Amino acid sequence: MNKFLLGTNWKMNKTLTESIQYTNDLMPIIEKYPQFEFFIIPSYTHLWKIKETIDAQKSPLKLGAQNMHQEDFGQFTGEISPVMLKEIGLDVIELGHSERRQYFNETDEAVNQKALAALKHGFIPLICIGEQLADKNYGVSKEMLAKQLKIALKDMPANAISNFWIAYEPVWAIGVNGIPAETSYVEEIHNFLRTVLIDLYGTIGQEIPLLFGGSVNKNNASDYARLENVDGLFIGRSAWEPDLFEELMVLVGNVVK
Repeated sequence: MNKFLLGTNWKMNKTLTESIQYTNDLMPIIEKYPQFEFFIIPSYTHLWKIKETIDAQKSPLKLGAQNMHQEDFGQFTGEISPVMLKEIGLDVIELGHSERRQYFNETDEAVNQKALAALKHGFIPLICIGEQLADKNYGVSKEMLAKQLKIALKDMPANAISNFWIAYEPVWAIGVNGIPAETSYVEEIHNFLRTVLIDLYGTIGQEIPLLFGGSVNKNNASDYARLENVDGLFIGRSAWEPDLFEELMVLVGNVVK
């Protein structure tokens, strides 16, 4: 049985000094909550020092990057390769975040290529999918999500698929102006995504963790965590301070034993 996942993507926030302080403050906190598996995803420039900090304390805290190029080497100015990230010793690679799709024109096909590269280099690919508000209003959310998921996982061997994490983050629910999703809607979508994974991979599709992210906060975290096919929470600003993150750990810990 996989542990319930709790993690946060810092986006383009926190200086190196702030990042090290956060990590040092968080590590003793997570030791009190062994029912969870924790991960943080800082900026590229902080990864090496944070990895050293985690290793020095022998902490189980997993460390991830916010993106990755699919090629090992080459003429790709400004990009970071899987070889470079592997050298640091990362655990997780976040791929397909809605901001990457929106601001940097990242396609489903590009996410697929990056996911294949992440798998090749032994990372946990954390694939983000999510529909726009217009998709929801037109009633085509499931079609859009199935398309994103199927393309992202194209050519993934069944014997490796359990290494993936999938994060459902409705675009309309994330960010400063995000609208928290109704619990019933999250339940419906996560149940649907589970059926897609089972259709693709049979019973192995049951083993792939499905995380929910989208304005997760102390008012809704435990409700989301109760849902059968929610295997983790991918949290934004509500986890950007260790004490606030711990408030969520306590709340979710009341429903995840």
